[in-house]
Amino acid sequence: MPFQSQRASLELGDDTFATLDSISRSRTEPAHRVERSKIILRYAAGVTISAIARSLNTNRPKVERCIDKALQLGAVAALSDVPRKGRPPEIDEEARAWVISLACQKPNDLGYPEELWTTRLLAKHARNHCCAAGHACLAKLARGTVSKILSSHDIRPHKISYYLERRDPDFDQKMAQVLLVYKQVEVMREQKTDAEKPYTAFISYDEKPGIQAISNIAPDLPPVPGSYANIGRDYEYKRHGTLTLMAGLDLLTGQVHGAIVDRHRSREFVAFLKQLDTEYADQKKIRVVLDNHSAHISKETRAYLATVPNRFEFVFTPKHGSWLNLVESFFGKMARTLLRGIRVASKTELKERILQYLDQINQDPVIYHWKFKMDEISVT
Repeated sequence: MPFQSQRASLELGDDTFATLDSISRSRTEPAHRVERSKIILRYAAGVTISAIARSLNTNRPKVERCIDKALQLGAVAALSDVPRKGRPPEIDEEARAWVISLACQKPNDLGYPEELWTTRLLAKHARNHCCAAGHACLAKLARGTVSKILSSHDIRPHKISYYLERRDPDFDQKMAQVLLVYKQVEVMREQKTDAEKPYTAFISYDEKPGIQAISNIAPDLPPVPGSYANIGRDYEYKRHGTLTLMAGLDLLTGQVHGAIVDRHRSREFVAFLKQLDTEYADQKKIRVVLDNHSAHISKETRAYLATVPNRFEFVFTPKHGSWLNLVESFFGKMARTLLRGIRVASKTELKERILQYLDQINQDPVIYHWKFKMDEISVT
């Protein structure tokens, strides 16, 4: 009497058969998945377990385990290993918490010269002090395990993320005053008010110091199609000093008022105010948004303002709130265009090129719009 298997037969759907057939022919799938797919396909085709074991050069128990798993969990699920319990962890949760607490301290506070932890230093410290802390399971702690513990708690004591502490107690109030200026400008634009008619000129002012005048030691090499895609430049250069651009951005017209100086002291700032005074009609009030630089509130500046009463009105940005000043957007654009990779023979040439850039901007001025929190500001 022929042998008859006591196991149930395995029926495969078209999709399952196509998946298993593809895996059985694959050269990129893991070897155990390829072998198991072949076992399941042959068993579903009616091949005996012994014949399957002989054809795949393996043993019967392995074939039987694969087939039983396919009958219990499904053919595709049988290709993967069933999750096992695994051995119990050697490092308990209290020991892990102790490692995390160490990582949250500076090594300098624990007697080391380093400012930041490395996994090697943290593992060494934990091994040296684990027994005294009651965590003997850390006696063989390796740096790789330390890395896994830190990663599981999203702790990176070797990294620094910078932040800026708010040091101005009136930050919100000053920010509201600046945004109110931008809101007034926006309302005037929406009403299509002629920029020459308003009784107030709105200026966003700041300085851009430290613009370097750098010259090449060797000439730049132009790109060559098919050979050199970029401009070639020698690494060495010569410094000729720095300049400061004092810029006032007219928020209504987009015009940029500029002055280039070697330093930005009170006398230079007063000279810039005098420049603004000559460029606007006498009946206009000039409202200036600016930061709290010492030159803006010095005795020399206030002495000049006393000579032109009701001409200027200053709106100060809060401390560490330079991002509220719209002229910073103009400086950013300038840094990405004109100043990017600039090389000049002298400070005089640098000054001429900046002035040429300002003239070019004023021929087709760009009006900058402020959008942050504008919906929260109302003008009565």
